Amino acid sequence: MAAPDPLSTEPDRTLLRPGLPLVIAGTVGRGRRPERYYAGPGNRFFELLQDSGLVAERLDPDRVGRLPDLGVGLTDLVTERILVPGREPEAVIFWRELDRAITEVGPRVVAFVSKTAATWYARGVGHRLPKDYGEQPWTVDGVPAFVLPGPSGANNGMSLALRLALWTDLADFLDHLRRMP
Repeated sequence: MAAPDPLSTEPDRTLLRPGLPLVIAGTVGRGRRPERYYAGPGNRFFELLQDSGLVAERLDPDRVGRLPDLGVGLTDLVTERILVPGREPEAVIFWRELDRAITEVGPRVVAFVSKTAATWYARGVGHRLPKDYGEQPWTVDGVPAFVLPGPSGANNGMSLALRLALWTDLADFLDHLRRMP
């Protein structure tokens, strides 16, 4: 994989295709790209994805390229922290770039893979910050937004059973939207 451009504010589009029903978005620092999505110790992303019914087969970080074939795209909201002497760091959120990527795909739902990711997006766009998981009262460039609990091994404050229930809510929500004209 080629090294990302350190000045790029564009989200990764390698796992996006037009017509995908679902795009899952995390966050990434400007000029960075994960070498392997959701490969950290204890990360339950692929387990939650299959066990919730969002995909029919168990994948892993080495087979993440199969996701678009199963109707799921992955990308990230690009952010940058600017250090300002004597003040708290400022965050720059490149939400317009994510909006463009979402418009190109045209999914039925954009699911943020953590409240952090959804909060960064909402803050950048000027929406109300998410209070809860699930469907949000705002959209990502006209596409319904949904917030999932993070799959990271660091998310030990929430049981796996509850995380799975919330991921299953996304599968149910997506099924509901598919049945709508």
